[in-house]
Amino acid sequence: MSALLRVSLRQLEYFVAVGTLGTMGAAAGECQVSQSAISLAVSDLERALDVQLFLRQKAKRLQLTAAGRQVLGDARRLLAQAEELQSTARSLGGDATGQLVVGCFPSLSSYVMPTVLDALAREHPGMDVQFAEGSVAELQGWLHDGTCEVAVMYGMGVDPSLETTDLYLVRPHVELATDHPLAARRKVRLANLADEPMILLDVPPSEQLFRGVLAEAGVTPKIARRVVSVDGVRALVATGRGYTVLLQRPIVAASPIGLEVAVCEIVEPVSPVAVQLVRAAATRSTRRAEAFSDVCRRYLHEGARRTGIAD
Repeated sequence: MSALLRVSLRQLEYFVAVGTLGTMGAAAGECQVSQSAISLAVSDLERALDVQLFLRQKAKRLQLTAAGRQVLGDARRLLAQAEELQSTARSLGGDATGQLVVGCFPSLSSYVMPTVLDALAREHPGMDVQFAEGSVAELQGWLHDGTCEVAVMYGMGVDPSLETTDLYLVRPHVELATDHPLAARRKVRLANLADEPMILLDVPPSEQLFRGVLAEAGVTPKIARRVVSVDGVRALVATGRGYTVLLQRPIVAASPIGLEVAVCEIVEPVSPVAVQLVRAAATRSTRRAEAFSDVCRRYLHEGARRTGIAD
């Protein structure tokens, strides 16, 4: 019997749990089996594959070897395909069902999550979509290692080995406190804000984009605060601590503390940025991922145009 035929889905499931959680004990709790069952499954898998998957250090988290990291990604994909096979067999001619993990850039979540979940609840009630928020680097890593099957993110700094589909375009804009002297204007010149404090969204690659937009307008920003969340940026702007440049327009021009912000277009020429659906090109899409992608293409673009957050 070949080594491949000696590898079971259960072994792969337990290995993925250990590789994700870092300890046999945590994996045992997650899989609801004994720690010895987890340990035996991992050892049997290593023998079947003839490779060491973990570096075992006493009283420390298990560390994946280089081979272990590669096998972890492959195992996740195999388990996803096995679940897809089971799902398809159960619902031949029927609907997409089962769990789908979707990555999402944090500043897009407040629009993407409710819009997509509402549509999926109507059209594919058997699907369970779980969102995982992360940076561009994290999202791309999760796509490569199989943690996420698909992600929604800005089309900036995306690994060319990933497959992308444009959903809608957004254009950088300025946000000000409502009592700012320029707040009543529909459009503002960045040059008119050159001497004012800026609240910078300090999340790559957004930071580089905003600096580039300002530089093209001949503005060197006077950065008063660096904040890693859009909500935090808007709260500081709403209380008059500076202006900001952001991509995703708010559907309701209010900060998390209840104060409104003024949203203004930029007079100087600025290029739009695509919000994209991203997936690993080397893997076959499951029915769940296809259903999710279809909903995104139909609802996100139209919703973004209707609410005014798209270009």
